[in-house]
Amino acid sequence: MSTTSETAPTDILQRLEAALAANELVAQATLLSGAEPVGAKLLVFAGGEVVGSLGAAWLDELVRRDAAEMMGQLRGSVARSYEYEVPGEMGQRARVFIEVLPPPPRLVIFGGVHIALPLAAFAKILGFRVVVADPRSHFANRERFPEVDLILAEWPEEAAEQMALGPADYCVILTHDPKIDEPALKALLSQDVAYVGAIGSRATHAERFERMARQGVSAEALSRVYAPIGLDLKAETPEEIALAIMAEIVAVRRGGRGGFLKDRGARTEDGGR
Repeated sequence: MSTTSETAPTDILQRLEAALAANELVAQATLLSGAEPVGAKLLVFAGGEVVGSLGAAWLDELVRRDAAEMMGQLRGSVARSYEYEVPGEMGQRARVFIEVLPPPPRLVIFGGVHIALPLAAFAKILGFRVVVADPRSHFANRERFPEVDLILAEWPEEAAEQMALGPADYCVILTHDPKIDEPALKALLSQDVAYVGAIGSRATHAERFERMARQGVSAEALSRVYAPIGLDLKAETPEEIALAIMAEIVAVRRGGRGGFLKDRGARTEDGGR
């Protein structure tokens, strides 16, 4: 763990701005009360780096642990207040506000096929960065995908190596071609991504998973794959299938379960929306 304790407020702000510009996952902690100096800030990064200080090493360490836990359970932005007992001060507590500032979610599409076109469009509308990876340049090009953030005309293994995949990444495999689909699955299941979905029928997936199991991929790893992909919308057109896929990704990201809100009763956790 790297720590920078003597850091000026302007330096902390500049480091935070740089992290956000670089799409890094970071948590910002602010000392609210119960200790000095009130208003002090501490930045905690996913890789373990800590910048700044809340004024005491014991408090910095406790906050670092809680911030790391919050980042590990991340589903979008999250903020929470914590209270910590001050050592040697009976009944005195330090109150700290921790806010996780995640990078924008990223949708990685393996296979620039017809379904990928509306899927990329839906994802951009929803604020996702979008990457399209396909070794076939007639599928992976700017004419076909003018608005996506990155196009990689590479095989899945090479494409995955070029991206720092992590918990803000939602990955879909759309080609129906084992030469692309299965290497993509292997590459993704070795990474800590938020979502892996693959297109195909139940029979297709059963055959695919059987082949991959023979190649040494564990059943536990394969259980992470959302397959068949998407929510059950009875989708038929490419646009409807893309909508079903994107709806499932949003549900996974936000902790939803799908289904009709009217079937959950008159009062729901979101106030009946």
